[in-house]
Amino acid sequence: MGKSFRGCISYCLEDKKLEQSEEIAFKNRAELVAFNHCFGNKNELIEQFNDVRALNQKVQKPVLHITLSLAPEDRLDKEKLVEMAGQCAKEMGFDNNQYIAVSHIDTQHQHFHIVANRVGYDSKVVSNSQNYKKIAAYCRKMELQYNLKRVLSPRRYLAPQQRNIPRMDARKEKLREHIHECLSASKSFSEFESKIKLKGYKLIKGRGISFTDKQAVKVKGSEVGYSLQKIEKILELQQQLHQLREDKVRHEQNRQQQKQFLIQHSWKEEYGFMQKESFLTETIKILLKPETHEAHIPEQFLRQNNIKKKKKFWQHL
Repeated sequence: MGKSFRGCISYCLEDKKLEQSEEIAFKNRAELVAFNHCFGNKNELIEQFNDVRALNQKVQKPVLHITLSLAPEDRLDKEKLVEMAGQCAKEMGFDNNQYIAVSHIDTQHQHFHIVANRVGYDSKVVSNSQNYKKIAAYCRKMELQYNLKRVLSPRRYLAPQQRNIPRMDARKEKLREHIHECLSASKSFSEFESKIKLKGYKLIKGRGISFTDKQAVKVKGSEVGYSLQKIEKILELQQQLHQLREDKVRHEQNRQQQKQFLIQHSWKEEYGFMQKESFLTETIKILLKPETHEAHIPEQFLRQNNIKKKKKFWQHL
């Protein structure tokens, strides 16, 4: 839902630009494949949509924007895209209103946009009630009709007996792997953020953490087993492990320099380093394993007091 036909129609019909720049990133990416109760170029379409919108001034969000994406292995011709757009209009209740369908070729997967006017020529407004449920049902129907790759609807729109069926989300699996890889190679949050950005994600940190991919799909870290709390704890332990290993190297160098003096005491210090390194390594391994449901870090790893107690223990070895 939106307020501006100019913004939405311009986005769908114009060349893709780089973020915060006028430079063209992808030229001739858009093709208008369907019109309904409208015609013309970009500016003409915007004017026509706004003219009908003016018939009902009470509507704050007259713009209905739907993006339909196919799996990378699926491909439909223009005729079938037009059919899909028409069936979408019927399912969502705007088949008698103005709408356009625009195919984009700027991604590896085929996808197209539908921009519809919720205000009709009779000034009545298309309801937005249960839109997500309607579009989910429509997508499942199209998968069967056009022999497309089948996926599950969001859990809340499934029958009760289907909601607990395990499912595989390729996008989330990929994100989970990337987070694991970047966390394993980072010692600070800034380093982790830099590495995850190189993988093509925009990181948003607030009370929690989320990741937005190149297709502008946003996923919470907790949905893939990596809450902000867990990520920060892993990075803290990674830093401790890194510092420990540096101390161990310095200790070894000093031992070589003072070999005679340390010959009677070094075994205790060496044992302390080994114990601490083993604990940190095993703790990090446990935390790096994402859980199926929203992750909760074991109590013993979250309490800084426990860490401090263990430090005191090692210092007395």
